[in-house]
Amino acid sequence: MEGMTTAPFHTPPLLHPVHHFGPRTIDFNRQVALMAIINRTPDSFYDGGATFALEAAVAASLAAVNDGADWVDIGGVPFAPGPALSADEESERVVPVIAAVAAASDVIISVDTFLPEVAARSIAAGANVINDTTGLSNPEIASVVAESGAHLVITHSLAAPRTVYPRPQYDDVVTEVAAFLSSRVELALSLGVPAEKIIIDPGHDLNKNTLHTLEITRRFNEIAALGFPALAAVSNKDFIGETLGQSKDERLEGSIASGVICILGGARVLRMHNVAAASSAIRMTEAVLGWREPAYLLHNMGQLNEPAHPAQPADV
Repeated sequence: MEGMTTAPFHTPPLLHPVHHFGPRTIDFNRQVALMAIINRTPDSFYDGGATFALEAAVAASLAAVNDGADWVDIGGVPFAPGPALSADEESERVVPVIAAVAAASDVIISVDTFLPEVAARSIAAGANVINDTTGLSNPEIASVVAESGAHLVITHSLAAPRTVYPRPQYDDVVTEVAAFLSSRVELALSLGVPAEKIIIDPGHDLNKNTLHTLEITRRFNEIAALGFPALAAVSNKDFIGETLGQSKDERLEGSIASGVICILGGARVLRMHNVAAASSAIRMTEAVLGWREPAYLLHNMGQLNEPAHPAQPADV
């Protein structure tokens, strides 16, 4: 019909689109937040401990901000199965990084933890968000978040923390993940976490095989339809490597493609290792969706076809 426009992609009807993270405000109706990954672990799956040293972790965090990150996610314990780390040991890894980054930048800071004690210490050091990849395996962490006013990321996973979950089975992975997230959101609300402080994550690859994760990526709109900003953690994961037959250092393009597909399905936070490339992909997607103006307009804008950039010749 003349004069009418339609949105070709999924825009989730968010219950609370505007979120306040300390000094930063994000309107998830018109912006996708880019979350950088900082692992202060000697055995992280991607970088193998490259940012384990305190100085390296802080430098990587601030470099990510420089490259376009809105958010840095700092973790001291991998999701993968392994020995437990005490709250004191985990805090010694993450709290100094949080404090240093908070002193140097207004970037959103989350800590990837499932321990209430670590969550409390991290928030006191300057973290704005607790990113619990175990889906409230310890509900007390929600109480800590509620008392502090921080945000909470609730992620779908099935295994007890740091344990093996062999051969996960689902009748309908997306329906079951959405139901799990909905039930955990209700738990968080009952423990005092405000709805406007909740973010959900379907947990790409977490206790899921490649076919499960591809299905979640394809039907991401069903996760976003729960009404909370949804996070897509797709970067360099095994589902990309298995789909494309690629090692960890070859998965950038697959990560970008998967992230953009999730955004078009309603994702509003993208968790990525390769920050500069992901920032360009996100900002381009925002421009296509009509949320962001181009940096400049020269091409075919005048009587003569000006070059799009002074270093580039004009089309003739």
